[in-house]
Amino acid sequence: MKLSARDFKAWDNKCITLLGMSGVGKTRLATRLRKRNWFHYSGDYRIGTRYLDEAILDHIKQQAMQVPFLRELLRSDSIYIRNNITVDNLQPVSSFLGKLGNPEKGGLGLREFKHRQELHRQAEIATMRDVPEFIRKASEIYGYKHFVNDAGGSLCELDDPATIKILADHTLILYIRATEKDEQELIRRAEEDPKPLYYREAFLDEQLAVYLRENKLSYVAQIDPDDFVRWMFPRLFHSRVPRYQAIADQHGYTVSTDELREVRDEAGFLRLVEKVLER
Repeated sequence: MKLSARDFKAWDNKCITLLGMSGVGKTRLATRLRKRNWFHYSGDYRIGTRYLDEAILDHIKQQAMQVPFLRELLRSDSIYIRNNITVDNLQPVSSFLGKLGNPEKGGLGLREFKHRQELHRQAEIATMRDVPEFIRKASEIYGYKHFVNDAGGSLCELDDPATIKILADHTLILYIRATEKDEQELIRRAEEDPKPLYYREAFLDEQLAVYLRENKLSYVAQIDPDDFVRWMFPRLFHSRVPRYQAIADQHGYTVSTDELREVRDEAGFLRLVEKVLER
């Protein structure tokens, strides 16, 4: 959605999509805004609680069935397992996505890894296509005046123009671009605590071949899962930047992490958006 600063200021029910890598401040900002009459739509939360809920539970049950004590309790319906996903705790989604590599180190085989990646892709598309309906619900059911879509970092990877158009038609897209300093900090964090990530299949195939060749490995089961994530993250980061920017150039606007860092409250955020629209 393209707006002038004047149009944005006069927009009674503001709807914004935050775009960018995990760690640039999207959720922190959305959390701050939800205290001030903004409905916080967490893409990752919706993915986990609506579209991947059953798959995540099946994965957890499959692990539990390997423990004889729990196996008998589950088979006799003596216990049940449920997800406890919250906006602030998305660990079940991350754990389901998993890491590629040696099964003895918790890694997944390539076929299963790609299967889960595709399930996540489909779930993210469905989640983003739910945005218009949740804009309605936020207002009519919950009484919120404004709406912020806290989109997942992999939104730019979906290769689904129709979904991006839906977001652009109903929200103002704001890409949070990491400065060089923040980029290095994100990479440092990923190296320190490697977490499961979503990769486009073509990108995964290309980079996997390079990794195997560089490390003189013959097959996926020889990969150390954490080492692969550490190796992949900076490559993934740099591959996503032009994709984010292309979405912002066509459908929205760009702010830097430095600019966002100066925002302390809703008023400061609104001033920043108006400033961006005036550029």
